[in-house]
Amino acid sequence: MTAEVHALTAVGLFVAAIATIVVGAWGGRFSRTTSDFLVASRTVGSRWNAAAVSGEYLSAASFLGVAGLIAKYGADALWYPVGFTAGYLGLLLFVAAPLRRSGAYTVPDFAEFRLASTAARKTAMLVVVVVCVLYLIPQFQGAGLTLNILLGAPVWAGVVGVGLIVIVNVVGGGMRSITFVQAFQYWLKLTAIAVPALVLIGVFAQDPTPIGEPAPPRITTATTVDVTTDVSVTVAETTGVRVTGMLDGIVVDDAPVATTGPHVISAGSTIFLDAGAATPVVAGAPTQNADWIAPGGGFGGNHPLYQVLSLIIATFLGVMGLPHVLVRFYTNPDGRSARRTALAVIALLSLFYLFPILLGVFARLYVPELLITGTADAAVLLLPSAAVGGIAGQILAALVAAGAIAAFLATSSGLLVSVAGALATDLLRGRVRDFRVAAVIGGLIPIGLSLAAASLELSRTVGLVFAVAASTLCPLLVLGIWWRGLTAVGAIAGLIVGGASSGSATMLAIAGVADDDVLGGWLEVVIGYPAAVTVPLAFGTMVLVSRMTRRRVPADLARTFARMHVPERVGMGLDRTPGRASD
Repeated sequence: MTAEVHALTAVGLFVAAIATIVVGAWGGRFSRTTSDFLVASRTVGSRWNAAAVSGEYLSAASFLGVAGLIAKYGADALWYPVGFTAGYLGLLLFVAAPLRRSGAYTVPDFAEFRLASTAARKTAMLVVVVVCVLYLIPQFQGAGLTLNILLGAPVWAGVVGVGLIVIVNVVGGGMRSITFVQAFQYWLKLTAIAVPALVLIGVFAQDPTPIGEPAPPRITTATTVDVTTDVSVTVAETTGVRVTGMLDGIVVDDAPVATTGPHVISAGSTIFLDAGAATPVVAGAPTQNADWIAPGGGFGGNHPLYQVLSLIIATFLGVMGLPHVLVRFYTNPDGRSARRTALAVIALLSLFYLFPILLGVFARLYVPELLITGTADAAVLLLPSAAVGGIAGQILAALVAAGAIAAFLATSSGLLVSVAGALATDLLRGRVRDFRVAAVIGGLIPIGLSLAAASLELSRTVGLVFAVAASTLCPLLVLGIWWRGLTAVGAIAGLIVGGASSGSATMLAIAGVADDDVLGGWLEVVIGYPAAVTVPLAFGTMVLVSRMTRRRVPADLARTFARMHVPERVGMGLDRTPGRASD
């Protein structure tokens, strides 16, 4: 990458970061009370809140990861944007209005309101913190990867830099401040991804290339690929493919790949591709474009149908268990406004996700070399320069960089507010100063974990976090709102079982300890896509244990349900007080 590209990209990143800080500081001037920091004093209208929810929700996985997965796996990867959006339909129908009418400030606060149990509240608080920290880790890692790709900066610099900006914004103004920031960042991200996609449509229209033919993706100009970690690839055609380094355990020097099929290329090797050569593809991904465009191939490995079904469950239900999404609905004035917000969010997300899908298709055409190492998260970042080139490509690349940094900042800010709110009101006294202390601690811990932990693709990691949310807070909210038989003991048991099973699977998937030969590949696929197992397990545990402890149903359950389901105009609504004291 040239110095000019570095300079323009750096300007894009700098402007996005400074704008975030300035907007946050402006919003922070209105934050005075604990209620301002936790739920913006419940004064955010549906249109403004919908933009803020969308800005917060569209993380690095949406901005970078979706396009990369589509470039790599094709039609089945479309379930990621579909699931990310459709999950809000469940939120609209089952959760948004009753949750807001409960008058709670946080998910743990709702657990105590519904179940009349401090133990249930503490358990929910622990789950909220775990889910948010797990979600923060890929955001910070993605920031490090992005700055490394765009500027050549060390990975840790992006992690620490984005983490500190998020902490400053949240400490400065809490929910009221980041509401302005996230609404601004939605429109920035939409612009940053829509403009390059529309330009690339024009480029494609000038020289249309068949997409679904039974042929592998091809390099248009001679390309060199440095391999940084051991990678297993499938070679469809050997012509024009050479390797220097270690190929299948043998040291080679500019040697052609002799045979088609699977090969292992070791870290430190270099792959040389002549113009027109077929691109080797990371093992598990479709090698032929006809297979790529057809559904049913899954995401690599065995049992593709199970992978897709489990992903659908995780994304559809996981939205109803994401603490940083749920907390935004507490900021609406009433339940009706919360429903309007959810409906508007569906429209905004549907518009946004059109563009990563297009960029995923273009990435397979214009930067197929990314398929060799599987690092397809970089596709959106590299597409403008590769497909457009010149000063126009550099400007587009800078715009994309600004959108990417906005994605990290917006989602991370919402997650940190959720962590700080839970810690401040459940472990501390719930004052403004406690919120700020909790935000600093809650921000520093995931920064450290991001530097220490291994990483998967952004959307894969976020999909695992969705599985944890769908296996814990989703059943708590759905059953808590719609089933009178849920008891505190049942809820706690379900949270523990769902959290332990899905959390363990997530850790094992990130560690990569499962072998695809064990149990016919079922162990690996269940660990990688656990929701189809862990979600029914959590729901079943809550129902079964609640049945066994039915005598412990709260005494004033009829009044609690009336508050959640009766419209506000009846006059039964009452907002709860945060923490034990306020400044």
